[in-house]
Amino acid sequence: MEEKALRSGSSSSSTKPYLEKLTLGVTRILEASPGVTEVTFVEKVPAERHAIVSWEQKNACVLPEDLKNFYLMTDGFHMTWSVKFDDNPMPLGSMTINSISKLNRVRALPVYALPNAPTLADLEDTDDEEGNGGQPEKPHLDSRSLVFELDPCGGNGKVCLVYKNTKPVVTPDSEIWFLDRALYWHFLTKTFTAYYRLLITHLGLPHWQYAFTSYGISPQAKQWFNMYKPITINTEQLSEEADSFVNKLDPNKVFRSKSKTPVLKKKLPSQTPSSQKGQAGTAPKNPQQAGSSSRRREPQP
Repeated sequence: MEEKALRSGSSSSSTKPYLEKLTLGVTRILEASPGVTEVTFVEKVPAERHAIVSWEQKNACVLPEDLKNFYLMTDGFHMTWSVKFDDNPMPLGSMTINSISKLNRVRALPVYALPNAPTLADLEDTDDEEGNGGQPEKPHLDSRSLVFELDPCGGNGKVCLVYKNTKPVVTPDSEIWFLDRALYWHFLTKTFTAYYRLLITHLGLPHWQYAFTSYGISPQAKQWFNMYKPITINTEQLSEEADSFVNKLDPNKVFRSKSKTPVLKKKLPSQTPSSQKGQAGTAPKNPQQAGSSSRRREPQP
């Protein structure tokens, strides 16, 4: 499969509309963001229709229509960007969707290469309270669900395409879930299109999927969120404090170490209690009595 990496500002006029359409214009947003550098998009050819049909026959399920149309436009998606850190580029954002050939099933394989070793299905969450609090029923790593990896998330979990109803036959209904490193499931979206929008609007920031978990993102990731996409973690305050989401940090100053000389504050001479009392005693207690002598007139004979 032919792939071509396009760096920020290097795409030709023929590929520019394709790039804008596929990335929803996020490349221009990143290019205009302070401190962002090396925005790279890997252009991929569309997947062959027979490859999609072969995948469906092999896994005995039908791809969602929106995901199928996505693969017919591009066989996967990969976009990265970096930030300047001490004048050197540091990789930060990464947006990935596996190609049709790498849309592999997440199986309940043994954890250790030993006889009777526990599998991933044995180690996953065993809470039987399904759909608690209005949440959808959780997937399983055994035969009750079909789970396919959409995004490896850099080893910090897996974004998965999940078919939960497999008996007596696999239904075409699917959802997008996030499986964290502790093997807990977190619901993301009902459709691939909705997930794709989440991926783009979060700019591929580190650990952004954990914003949809009960324990949230890490403090380090929250700093990057506040720098480049604070609206995604403060949505409940959007209507009340719209001005609070404006990025007022200057990365050119934040990422450059400067030694600042301490500013010495001059200590003002303190006044003694006696002088304060003396000044307070000079004021008349009754201002009306003090001014009455000047306003009094002698009676005329």
